Amino acid sequence: MGEVAVKKRSVRVVWEKNGGIFIAAACLVLIALAWLLERQGMQAGAITLFVLAYAVGGYRKAWEGMETLIKEKDLDVDLLMVVAAIGAAAIGYWLDGAVLIFIFCLSGALEEYSMEKTNQDIAAILKYRPETAVLLKNGTEVTVQASQLITGDIVRVRPGERIPCDGIVLEGVSAVDQSTLTGESVPADKMPDDGVYAGSINGQGALKLRVTQTAEDTLLSRIIHMVQEAKNETPPSQLFVERFEGIYAKTVVGAALLLMVLPPYLLQWTWEDTIYRAMIFLVVASPCALVSSIMPAILSGISNAARKGVLFKGGIHLEAMAGVQAVVFDKTGTLTEGKPVITGVYPAEGMTEAELLGLAASLEQLSRHPVARAVVEYAGAKQIALAPVSAMQDVTGFGVSGIVNGALCMIGKRSLLHTHKQDERSQATAAQLEAGGNTVIYVEAGGQFAGMLAVQDRVRSYSAEAVKQLKGMNKKVIMLTGDARHTAQAIARQCGIDEVYAEMLPDGKLEMIKELTGKYGKVAMVGDGVNDGPALAAASVGIAMGAAGSDVALETANVVLMNDDITKIPYAITLGRRTSRVIRQNITFALAVIVILVVSNFWGGLNLPSGVVSHEGSTLAVILSGLRLLR
Repeated sequence: MGEVAVKKRSVRVVWEKNGGIFIAAACLVLIALAWLLERQGMQAGAITLFVLAYAVGGYRKAWEGMETLIKEKDLDVDLLMVVAAIGAAAIGYWLDGAVLIFIFCLSGALEEYSMEKTNQDIAAILKYRPETAVLLKNGTEVTVQASQLITGDIVRVRPGERIPCDGIVLEGVSAVDQSTLTGESVPADKMPDDGVYAGSINGQGALKLRVTQTAEDTLLSRIIHMVQEAKNETPPSQLFVERFEGIYAKTVVGAALLLMVLPPYLLQWTWEDTIYRAMIFLVVASPCALVSSIMPAILSGISNAARKGVLFKGGIHLEAMAGVQAVVFDKTGTLTEGKPVITGVYPAEGMTEAELLGLAASLEQLSRHPVARAVVEYAGAKQIALAPVSAMQDVTGFGVSGIVNGALCMIGKRSLLHTHKQDERSQATAAQLEAGGNTVIYVEAGGQFAGMLAVQDRVRSYSAEAVKQLKGMNKKVIMLTGDARHTAQAIARQCGIDEVYAEMLPDGKLEMIKELTGKYGKVAMVGDGVNDGPALAAASVGIAMGAAGSDVALETANVVLMNDDITKIPYAITLGRRTSRVIRQNITFALAVIVILVVSNFWGGLNLPSGVVSHEGSTLAVILSGLRLLR
């Protein structure tokens, strides 16, 4: 019984993938046999086989067309084709109608195949979802479902195995192939404290990992969710064409009915010739090519981008990318690596470096902000003990406050502190540090200034190149950051950015994006943090850093850079332009073919098979044109 079930399942899979081709082949065989019988004078047998060919080749399209007519009270191309074929048969043109059914059936099968091809690169990532994991529990190894892993679990990954979770390396060194998720062509070296992603493939070394995300929240799961969004979202141009198709189909049917009635009275045509010409008109005027002008191109563009580590959440965003005139960058974690390091500790008078560092690290120990982690790690390296903190409060965009040793203490921007009392030496030092590209964070204890920490974040190696490429495309490049003005300007100079807006809170970033949109038109915002969420949502195109980005940024953005490589932004803009250009070419070509065929029908003596071949050929041509974007 098991073998029978497997065979049935295999047959079903083959049929789902190739059913359209099988139906078209069966239709062709029936038409060929009918034609042979007709040549032998066996008219009754020929008509029987023609009827079978109509039924086999046209059943699916007729059913889909009737469903649309009954459920949506609308006409579509499928029904027009079937009506034209039946009309041709009604006046004795059995072969012409059968050829129409066959070519329309074959065209549909090839279109399904082409669309499936464009989806493969996007959907291929679904198969990388890991199924099992080796969980280390009470000193023993237990194989469990990857979906059962929870945060904090310890798992072992052997060489060559697929990594089952997002996690942190605890033990081992290996090279991990994460190209499917991030687009990196070279395996990434991983060692203790490095992060890994579910679905990537371990190299030559065994690894012990601590799980940091549940199965639903892994980077791979988020990608799968985004893929499903991208496949289901219809871009504006396609929505317009679909609305246009309904109106156009009704117009074509109305015109065909008039053409069946008026020519015998106005042009003295025979009734047979009139109906035949009306059937040809139904075929050649149908908007098949127009309908197929957009989605193959859109899906091919999204597929191309996915292979290069750029994930569009839908065709609407690929189209929007083509019109971007200004690109706005966040600083920390976007233009910079987002891994700041402490470059100096400057205690106030009466406090030692160890005391200041201990106070700062105690306040920051529960925060997940990159600067907070840098402070805690630096204190750990100095072996400084941390004090317990109560009533901790994270003030987004400013810093952190809490009770340490019975006193209200604060760390963050200078504007967060209750007191701004600094001696002239501290003020001069702070100005000098900021001018050198450092971020200065201030510490207050019990209402008194306690000192400063200098933090510096390294600029990404390719940030300047990305900015250069965007400027070469005549795009306006802007930095929008919550950091201090002197620090922001120092980083901007290194990257080649001229326009800088600093000390911006999340609501300020949002307002600035609105202002820039009014000034430049379509604006792309690139960010990675929670505080970038409102600006990402307000921008024409929100672009998130996939590897380092927060959940809020990834959910809010329209485009995700899986490897945090901002040099992919010029590529994405170019791809959007290319896609828009191909769509315009396809639409122009489809409309031109319709006009030529309609004119040829009434003034050039076009027959039904030639009209069918030309019409369906134009449909295939625009599909293949869209597939160019896969390159």
